[in-house]
Amino acid sequence: LDIRSLGRRPGTMAEVHRTILTPSRIGVEMIGIEEGSEVDVDLRLESVSEGVLVTGTVCGETSGQCSRCLEPVEGTVHVFLTELFAYPNSETEQTTDEEDVHRIVDEQIDLEQSIIDAVAMELPMSPLCSDDCPGLCPQCGVRLAIADPDHGHDIIDPRWAGLAAKLDTLTDDEGNGTQTNGTGAGTQ
Repeated sequence: LDIRSLGRRPGTMAEVHRTILTPSRIGVEMIGIEEGSEVDVDLRLESVSEGVLVTGTVCGETSGQCSRCLEPVEGTVHVFLTELFAYPNSETEQTTDEEDVHRIVDEQIDLEQSIIDAVAMELPMSPLCSDDCPGLCPQCGVRLAIADPDHGHDIIDPRWAGLAAKLDTLTDDEGNGTQTNGTGAGTQ
């Protein structure tokens, strides 16, 4: 944003209302504002003694995946910005580390990194399609939200697998009319 109209007169103010297209995706791994999406920017630029104070809101539509069931998740992110951009050779610029303050360069301020950081901080690291999303079945991968209520899998501990095979054999023998006694020998 060009700030020449503000000059260096503390108290001078300008308002900016724009809709911009994102040059790249903004967000976190599972959810964000997609590249080419519209972002509404509603800001107030205020000249202060050490620079330009930028306050206002940024709003955009988000899309991503539920972290439990991987279904699409869409929404809107609203962030509030408050950033100071220091004038060249100001006391703030000279006494503050490079990464701790934004700087005005050639009478312009670049809000891109401020917006990226604010949106990333506002979005959840693990978005959910609903607060009570049950996720996926760990055995077969079916979405538990749409699975039958009695969905389940009989899982046998590998340490007992040999015994389970013996029990299956005994059950099969009983089906053929063979009965077992306490010794395991079949009788007719």
